[in-house]
Amino acid sequence: MVVRQHRSGGGARAVCALAVVGVMAATAGCSGGGGGGDRAVADERGGADALDVVHRAAAVLAGTVSGTGTVAVAAPAPGDAAGTAEVRTSMETAAGGTRVTIRSRGAYDFRSRKGRLTVVLPKDAAGEEEHRPITELLAPGALYMMNRGAGVPEDKWVRVDTTTLEDGNLVTGGVTDPMAAAELLRGARQVTYVGKTVLAGVPVRHYRGTADIGLAAREAAPGSGGALAAAAKGFSTDTVPFDAYLDEQGRLRKVRHRFSFADEGPAVEVVSTTLLFGFGVPVSVRLPEGHDIYTGQIRQR
Repeated sequence: MVVRQHRSGGGARAVCALAVVGVMAATAGCSGGGGGGDRAVADERGGADALDVVHRAAAVLAGTVSGTGTVAVAAPAPGDAAGTAEVRTSMETAAGGTRVTIRSRGAYDFRSRKGRLTVVLPKDAAGEEEHRPITELLAPGALYMMNRGAGVPEDKWVRVDTTTLEDGNLVTGGVTDPMAAAELLRGARQVTYVGKTVLAGVPVRHYRGTADIGLAAREAAPGSGGALAAAAKGFSTDTVPFDAYLDEQGRLRKVRHRFSFADEGPAVEVVSTTLLFGFGVPVSVRLPEGHDIYTGQIRQR
């Protein structure tokens, strides 16, 4: 695993910046101060073919290319298309011998790059405090949270400009934006084809490799590069190990990224996993109006 340090020296502190990851701080000790038969043959050869398949993953989800790399000219049959999907995520942190996992579930539109997730926080370090689920709205360059806590009124949203976060919101919100998770694969430099397996009853092909955040930011589709560019500037090492699982249509079904932060305190290891299923599900995300967004001071934990 690659150890990643923020150039500013605030790696673990950035992870703990929001309420979602404030739970990480308390518990993990980081307060710190179906088609594509031809493609299947190519996959099994690995090499450049495997690299190409992984590079296309984000575009396939957005529906701008097919699983074989050609420009999409017609919509696939209902229930078979990418474009939208149901999402489950988990983010596991480990620091000082303590592990804690944050989970979420919702839906995401890869064309508009918007999604809605319900984030379930773990209990506190003593195992006593229950945390209300946090609703997160994901949009290009922004993260909105309700039930944020820390002095924010219950009926108000908190808006965060993800392009200003040191990690580009790859881990800060407790959820890696599904499009960002896929766009990171555009930065893959080394990819190994591991083999075939079955994921939730769906045949998939497993790829393993490392991705470069800076390269991913430069190759990202419009609207996705800003946050990745922020992350590329905020880390001294851009390399992120990953495992990606794609179905026979080239759609990303599961991706796991491994981040590691080194700061003044213990190293903080973060494993972010995104699961995609239910492709073609209707997704409607209404972003908050200005008067619904909290602009007051957020209590520090």
